[in-house]
Amino acid sequence: MSKEILDSMPGADLIRRGLADLAAARKSNESLLVQIGAPRLRRHGFAVENAGPPGAEIELYNRLAATSPNSAHSRYNALVRLLVSFERAAESAG
Repeated sequence: MSKEILDSMPGADLIRRGLADLAAARKSNESLLVQIGAPRLRRHGFAVENAGPPGAEIELYNRLAATSPNSAHSRYNALVRLLVSFERAAESAG
């Protein structure tokens, strides 16, 4: 059983999409972000399926750079900060 994602958690929609994409074996920016956070998300009770091999960080950055090279770094950092905020909210929620 997976822990519930509350709408009040930062990035809730993004994490939901990422978990759904991973479960369906779809590659997306959201699924790659969830792969990056998989160990910590699992510790907080979320069912992270099909996490795949290491390298999600580089793959996510490369996907962002392919669509907008000049903003890839800041977009990548913003996504990771949102993931960390979600993880902290999950930890606080118990």
